[in-house]
Amino acid sequence: MKIKVCGLTDVREAEYLNQNHVDYAGMVLYFPKSKRNISPEKAKEIMGALDDSIQKVAVVVSPSMEQIQEMEQMEFDFIQIHGVLPVEYLEQIRIPVLKAFNVTDMDQYEIYHKCTGIAGYVFDAQTPGSGKAFDWSLVQQIPRDEKLFILAGGLHPGNVAKAIQNMNPDVVDVSSGVEYDDRPGKDPEKIKAFVCAARKDQNRRD
Repeated sequence: MKIKVCGLTDVREAEYLNQNHVDYAGMVLYFPKSKRNISPEKAKEIMGALDDSIQKVAVVVSPSMEQIQEMEQMEFDFIQIHGVLPVEYLEQIRIPVLKAFNVTDMDQYEIYHKCTGIAGYVFDAQTPGSGKAFDWSLVQQIPRDEKLFILAGGLHPGNVAKAIQNMNPDVVDVSSGVEYDDRPGKDPEKIKAFVCAARKDQNRRD
């Protein structure tokens, strides 16, 4: 089971991901409304501290083409786009796109389903980053294809195993579920617990 930890804000958090052999690291850019929003300079610093094996993901909301080009120059492996993504942008974007959907725009899935520039889908809660889970049955009927199926929204060490059992995603995505309860930032113990829970069956087979 592949794991993505999203919303990194500090270089120290990169080491937590390295220690737990996480597969993807997400950083929020160009979205000041998010408490996890960081500058491109901070993102570069965090990316430099991550193991080469960890895929770097820029997480944005309705970005401009200029912002997309800036992220391409920063050498992210993926761009995860919430909100508006004009289909014509996909002809210009040079790195793989993860299109995010929530319970309010799930009907737009078909628009992007056949777009070759889309590398995967992120299915999230109505308010991304809120820590609230959504009704997973909303995406159970969506046809699976060769693109990445990433499940997000309210996952934490206590429910990720059930989510994997019910949904069989390619990747589980966590942000607030591995943060401290009393202060900002990622909690290394929660990250470790999340990874252990997500890979429990795999470890048992090994």
